[in-house]
Amino acid sequence: MTLANAAVRRKKTPSPDIADPLAARPALLLAWYDRHRRVLPWRPPAGRRPDPYAVWLSEIMLQQTGVKTVGPYFEKFLARWPDIAALGRASLDDVLRMWAGLGYYSRARNLHACAVSVLRDHGGMFPGTEEGLRGLPGIGPYTAAAIAAIAFDRRTMPVDGNIERVVSRLFAVEETLPQAKPVIQRLAETLLGDSREEKSRAGDSAQALMDLGASICTPKKPACSLCPLNEGCSARQRGDQESFPRKAAKKSGELRRGAAFVVTRGDELLVRSRPEKGLLGGMTEVPVSEWRAGQDDKAALGQAPQVGGVSRWHRKLGVVTHVFTHFPLELVVYTAHVPARTRAPKGMRWVPIATLEGEALPNVMRKVIAHGIG
Repeated sequence: MTLANAAVRRKKTPSPDIADPLAARPALLLAWYDRHRRVLPWRPPAGRRPDPYAVWLSEIMLQQTGVKTVGPYFEKFLARWPDIAALGRASLDDVLRMWAGLGYYSRARNLHACAVSVLRDHGGMFPGTEEGLRGLPGIGPYTAAAIAAIAFDRRTMPVDGNIERVVSRLFAVEETLPQAKPVIQRLAETLLGDSREEKSRAGDSAQALMDLGASICTPKKPACSLCPLNEGCSARQRGDQESFPRKAAKKSGELRRGAAFVVTRGDELLVRSRPEKGLLGGMTEVPVSEWRAGQDDKAALGQAPQVGGVSRWHRKLGVVTHVFTHFPLELVVYTAHVPARTRAPKGMRWVPIATLEGEALPNVMRKVIAHGIG
């Protein structure tokens, strides 16, 4: 579609002066989006069809991670692997290294597996339907709907956190999350509209709701006076916008404790790779003890690696703290220096400290190393 055609489409969008504000919502939403759409690295200018690869890459990165954090990583990935074929030919180790610091590392493993599958099983082309997309590694119902709507204009409504908030306020959904998700999904779909114009812009409707939640219908102090859907918004009429969506009390996991062992050999650091499956699978770490609830320092120190030349471990003051999705963690850090020709224990290796930026180190390990070496 040309930019001229896009301009024509915008002129066809019904004006806000429609008698029934409820029926007008889809048109009002698109008219607002045409004026106020966010500029994002993965979003092409108005009138240009989105690249399914860019849409997929951004959607995987945006899972549980904010736009500001994702932006630089997206551009870095796109520069290194400009299309699905390039990413599908990359090694998992390279992908994990590039992902390091973004968190939730199962996404990186699924990203690589999906790229391999698209290249191997689909000729390097993403399926254009929700059903086909859901058959790919790491693509669940939401991501499949997002890609189908945004990249292929399929008539479907992906519901992310922003859309969840907008819809729950618009209709004053009293049921708590996550039980309310099916209700919110059905209500969100009513915002797709029924006119020919609206039916052809499902992706824009979804992105409009996302942008509305990110910029206007924010968690705190929403700018209701600027919202294109404020007429007939149930929560606004009641004055309790910030109480939606309703959420059940959050349960925090039990604190786990352990030890990390920072061993240096001159300007080299002892590291190993975590098992492929499980938490932080395949990532690089310094040797650590098990992470257990109620574990004391003595028990954790008893799990120190057997490294030749270490006669005594030196405990650093303080602890390293990190919060995972399901539990908080505290690590005591022990350090040791060994002679120049000390061999690495089986399954471990020495790496130059100067090249650690190139290692697939999760954030918790970056904290540990900074605490141990600093």
